[in-house]
Amino acid sequence: MKKGKLYGVGVGPGDPELMTLKAVRLIKEADLIAVPHRDKNKCLALRIASGAVPELDDKEILEISMPMILDMKKREMAYKAGADKLAKVLDEGKTVVFLTLGDPSVFSTYYYLHEKLAAAGYDCELVSGVPSFCAVAAALNTSLCQDKEELHIIPGVFNPDKALAYPGTKVLMKNDIPTTKNAVIERGLSAMMVENCGSADQHIYNSVEEIPDEVSYFSVVVVKEEKK
Repeated sequence: MKKGKLYGVGVGPGDPELMTLKAVRLIKEADLIAVPHRDKNKCLALRIASGAVPELDDKEILEISMPMILDMKKREMAYKAGADKLAKVLDEGKTVVFLTLGDPSVFSTYYYLHEKLAAAGYDCELVSGVPSFCAVAAALNTSLCQDKEELHIIPGVFNPDKALAYPGTKVLMKNDIPTTKNAVIERGLSAMMVENCGSADQHIYNSVEEIPDEVSYFSVVVVKEEKK
C-alpha cells in the first residue's frame, strides 16, 4: 500500500480569515486532521481552522499530545509518541493535515514531528501560515522594518536586555513580561504589545506603561528603534 502524505499547515495567529486558500483546501481534502493537543475541544488551532472550514466537524481528529514543558527528555518522549501515531495512519495511506498555530517554520512544535517523519522516509510538506508577529504589526497599524532596518525575532528565553541592544526592530515572543518590561524601561525605549492577536479577546497596548504583568502566553512585544 502506498503511504500517505503529511502536511504541517499553519492556521495563522487567531483570525480564521487570515488562513490561506491552500490551508483551507488541504483541510477539506484531508482524510484525517491531527491537532497538537490531548483534548481536541481545547485546541486553539482546531478552533481557528473550524471558523474557516465548517467541514472540519465531519473530519476524523487525531489528538497528539505536545506538552509545553522544559524537561527535554519528557518532550522528546512525547514527540516520538506523536510521530509514531502519525506514522501509523500514514502507513494506512491516509492524507493527514496537522494543524499548527501561526507558521509551521516559526517556533512550531509540529516541526519536531516533521523532522522525525521526514527522516524516516515519509512524504511531509510545510504549508505557510501568517506568522503572529506579522499579524501583530497589522493590529498595531505599523511596519516592522523599512529600507535597511534590521528585524530580530527573539524568544523570551533569550536575555531581553541583550536582545534590546540589537539595531532595528525587536519582536519578543514567549516573554516573561515583567522582565521584558523592566529591560525596556531601563533602556528608555518604547514598546507596544498585542495579546491574543486575531482572537475575540485581543488586547492592544500602545506603550510599555499600559502592559500588565500578567498576560496570555500568546502575547507579542514590539520594540522599534528610535528614529534619529
